[in-house]
Amino acid sequence: MTDRYQRFARTGPGKFLVSRLGLPNPVPLRRYRPDQPPLPGPAVVGAAKGGRLEDTVRKVLASAGIEVGDNVERPGALVFDATGIDTVDRLRELYDFFHPRIRGIATNGRVVVLGTTPDGSKESIPQRALEGFTRSVGKELKRGATVQLVYVEPGADDIESTLRFLLSGKSAYVDAQVIRIGQGTSPRPENWLAPLAGKVALVTGASRGIGASIAEVLARDGAHVVALDVPAQGGELSEVANRVGGSTLQLDITAPDAPTKLVSHLTQRHGGVDIVVHNAGITRDKTLAKMTDAHWDAVLAVNLASQLRINDALLVSGLRAGGRIIGVSSIAGIAGNVGQTNYGTSKAGVIGMVNSYAPLLAAHGGTINAVAPGFIETKMTAAVPLFIREAGRRMNSMSQGGLPVDVAETIAWYASPASGAVNGNVVRVCGQSLLGA
Repeated sequence: MTDRYQRFARTGPGKFLVSRLGLPNPVPLRRYRPDQPPLPGPAVVGAAKGGRLEDTVRKVLASAGIEVGDNVERPGALVFDATGIDTVDRLRELYDFFHPRIRGIATNGRVVVLGTTPDGSKESIPQRALEGFTRSVGKELKRGATVQLVYVEPGADDIESTLRFLLSGKSAYVDAQVIRIGQGTSPRPENWLAPLAGKVALVTGASRGIGASIAEVLARDGAHVVALDVPAQGGELSEVANRVGGSTLQLDITAPDAPTKLVSHLTQRHGGVDIVVHNAGITRDKTLAKMTDAHWDAVLAVNLASQLRINDALLVSGLRAGGRIIGVSSIAGIAGNVGQTNYGTSKAGVIGMVNSYAPLLAAHGGTINAVAPGFIETKMTAAVPLFIREAGRRMNSMSQGGLPVDVAETIAWYASPASGAVNGNVVRVCGQSLLGA
């Protein structure tokens, strides 16, 4: 879907009006392309005294082919190891590093702050303060630049997959998020361009929109994709599967026997599954007073209850060791939305699913995480009334909507075998929406 305002803002008259009137300025985002460098310029790396991750950061950047400099006029990224900050006074080290550099960051640049996961102790108070710092920086950055905070548990250093994602165009519409990395060591892919080689990925609701994009990105990264949708979407589903070299499964996931049929198909045809993406979802919008029983029940059945039943079945049989389960929540599940009490309830439940299942998946050597998309340009949002659609596009730090590929790239990061220490996270793909926490 074309964002006509963004196109106009790039013209001569548009630039003049945007500047003079202080209008939103949606800069085109630099998304991932395998033939371009990860960043638009060299990275600058800093660390607080006593920081424990600086050496690891430099090794990761070298492995990713990212140049590191000190006196860089237009840095492509600023990466700061704040793990050593253990008193409030030492938060000044953040200011000392970023103050002289933040204004010069390149268009579509990246800011990453690494901290230690707060544990409730007095020493963790300044670590918790990093969240306010990064979220505020996100609202000050311009020209498509983003900022993230990565909490790393004490003793953990498995940050390569996450840093590669955050310091690339794959995270173009992920902004001002808090990511938590736990203990564990993940295998490094033989080829970072195909980290999912040899993996089997199930994507529900794969016939169109975000689901189709997820299938495309997972296939690009090497996975065999089993594209699932209801029989009514069989034609479009086959087109997606053929395009990505995958296979199809037509199934109503709300049917009582759906988990059994799904597990049987995956084990008999593919020997199990490595990645499960719960993308299937529906909306039946009405204010609560006007909502029918059927509308409430249908949304909760598709968007939440079916996922729990499938998870339970796969944990018994079908999900391979080190498996990944990935849910699709929504900012509606965080901030709520008028006319979507059923949808918001189901999407908040997805977040609850991540919290509840994370220890179970860890016990199986796997992970469960979720994305929470904001305003994403799809056929569904194209049908939203003009003024509501424009508000959705502009009410974020990027002043624009995201694309389905932005959601898909975040899911692919979760799905990577190298992301084994990323468990129990819910990352918003919303350009730092002004709605919600």
